[in-house]
Amino acid sequence: MKHLFIVNPHAGKGRTSSLIPVIDKLCKERALDYIIKSTSGPGDATKIVREYTRQEDMRVYSVGGDGTVNEVVNGIVNTNSSLAIIPSGSGNDFVRNITNIENLEEIIKASIDGETQWVDLGRLNDKYFINISSVGLDAEIVYTAIKLKKLPFIPPKFAYLLSIFITVFGYKSKRLKVIMDDVEVDTETLLVAIANGKYYGGGMKVSPMSDISDGYFDICHARKAGTFKILRLFPRLIKGVHDSIKEVTFYKSKKVRIISEVELSVNIDGELLRMKNIDFEIIPRAINVVVTK
Repeated sequence: MKHLFIVNPHAGKGRTSSLIPVIDKLCKERALDYIIKSTSGPGDATKIVREYTRQEDMRVYSVGGDGTVNEVVNGIVNTNSSLAIIPSGSGNDFVRNITNIENLEEIIKASIDGETQWVDLGRLNDKYFINISSVGLDAEIVYTAIKLKKLPFIPPKFAYLLSIFITVFGYKSKRLKVIMDDVEVDTETLLVAIANGKYYGGGMKVSPMSDISDGYFDICHARKAGTFKILRLFPRLIKGVHDSIKEVTFYKSKKVRIISEVELSVNIDGELLRMKNIDFEIIPRAINVVVTK
């Protein structure tokens, strides 16, 4: 089997590049057939992965953050190649579903030797995502957090928490119609998270019951709430105990449609899009992922 490492040198504020000699050393020790490719900009990872995986089946390693994982996923989808994740970005949320290892060198070793599992993907229009997509306050928080992460004096893990306090004050809930299989919710909405995985925002457990292989989205819907209620929501959300808040409801479905009169920010695996009407669909067992728990 050939091993393809896709390295985002800008992830983790540039620290990811230091993993290249580690990867090179470990691969040579195991006498692997391997390729290391560094990306140069947005969309580059998807392009590189498509080029290689259309020729032969490979184990493809995403070396970067959740944005890099998303690009690699969109390159692998509809092939028999497998995905391994070396988490060296600022959030690293999806990988929490598939490993308990924290040391990066140990993750690389375990990913080279690990077993694979078929897991679900979400699809938003023609774009795939492996973790979580969201609309509303949390998408606006992601937008602010992306800007904060670029500042040299803001630690990446602190950027999302700081963004919550910056964004919450002045945010106005949107009137959304959310259609989930046979259930329809039409109300002033604070946020909607359409989840395959459990975590987003650097470890916030937004969807504690999610199973990445059950063929369903878990949807967390929060109705309009006042500023101080919102600030109470997020500490509970971090721990995954926000089901006790009356404005929060959980659903399961295979398809989700969100209809809005105004254009919305949409977070998809940490990347942002802008649109009004949004269609989601779960694609069961759509990608083969290396699990190292």
